[in-house]
Amino acid sequence: MHKTDFAESGVPPEKATGVLILLHGRGASAEDVLQLSKNLSLQGYYILAPRATHQSWYPYSFMAPAEKNEPWLSSALSLIKELTDRLISNGIPASKIFLLGFSQGACLALEFAARNAMQWGGILAFSGGLIGETINEKNYTGSFEGTPVFIGNSDTDPHIPAERCRQSATILGKMKAGVTLKIYPGMGHTVNRDELTEADKILNPA
Repeated sequence: MHKTDFAESGVPPEKATGVLILLHGRGASAEDVLQLSKNLSLQGYYILAPRATHQSWYPYSFMAPAEKNEPWLSSALSLIKELTDRLISNGIPASKIFLLGFSQGACLALEFAARNAMQWGGILAFSGGLIGETINEKNYTGSFEGTPVFIGNSDTDPHIPAERCRQSATILGKMKAGVTLKIYPGMGHTVNRDELTEADKILNPA
């Protein structure tokens, strides 16, 4: 199971204007996703990046039958809940907490947010969609109260079908999230400059 272990950077949480939780992809590390965050405008942010056991949040594809990814998926979701609950109990409102993930981490960010819908600061998914062989909307209740959500993906991503991103965007929109979905022609499985620009808009609202 996943342990409460994370890397961190930025300003101390008690002085932060916002908190960014970074979720790395399969085979990557907390340090990798912290490196990615250096391409974002994060002045005044406390940044933390939890570490998945064996560098994987769950063992199979995010579109595998849900039971195949248990109990690892539930453990990963519980870890994020523990981190967000701790932040909130220390006086940081959910509206100042942002989740950002790439690939497997993006799927996890979206799944956690959908299962814990409230007014978060923002949800940023670089190449990700809601988890499951089919999307089980019974898992998702509540309202995002206008939380901005960005989902970016390639139309040729070998791991994340663009159609799953579209389905996820539709569901989150019904839950009153302010969703921006961008499908990039021929991008592959990576993060591009436009996605980082979209993320900066959410992380630094006017």
